[in-house]
Amino acid sequence: MANSDLRDYARRNGVKLWQIAKEKGISEPTMTRLLREELSEKEKASFRRIVDKISNRN
Repeated sequence: MANSDLRDYARRNGVKLWQIAKEKGISEPTMTRLLREELSEKEKASFRRIVDKISNRN
C-alpha cells in the first residue's frame, strides 16, 4: 500500500486521517485519495510535521 509508512506514523501517534485533513484544510476523502499514490519526500515531511503538531496537542 502506498504511503503505509505515513499511515503507520499517524496511527502510532494516535492521529486520525480526518484530523490531518482538517489541519491541511481539505476533506477526509481528499486526504485518502492523496495517499493512494506515493507522496514526494517534501510532502511526507509536511505530513509528519502535521502529525507531530496534532499529537502534541492531545
